[in-house]
Amino acid sequence: MMKLEHIGIAVKDLESANKLFGTLFNRPHYKVESVESEGVKTSFFQTGESKIELLEATNPDSAIAKFIEKRGEGIHHLAFEVKDIDAEIERLSGEGYQLIHQTPKDGADNKRIAFLHPKSTNGVLVELCQEKNS
Repeated sequence: MMKLEHIGIAVKDLESANKLFGTLFNRPHYKVESVESEGVKTSFFQTGESKIELLEATNPDSAIAKFIEKRGEGIHHLAFEVKDIDAEIERLSGEGYQLIHQTPKDGADNKRIAFLHPKSTNGVLVELCQEKNS
């Protein structure tokens, strides 16, 4: 079974977004991390059992830069925690979902990740994630 792990929000300026969301949640972010392979810098806020991940492009050719250019700042993806990401990729592929990643890759916050294409999920970019140590 999947549970909502985090909501990814694309932002133009991570520092000002950290201030805005820090005030909104009345708590500071707990981590800032760069993911060079994705061309992003991330920041995480714990919000109950889920998290908010802010994503700032560090590369003008990154998916986040292109997203902001096309759609502006806002919700980028929903991430769901899974127990076995390899099994979920196989299951969802077999069910006909279009995968962006056929195999998991390293992501932020100690996760292995894979994305489902929004064309197969009613326009929502869905991320599967699993703790690297589980």
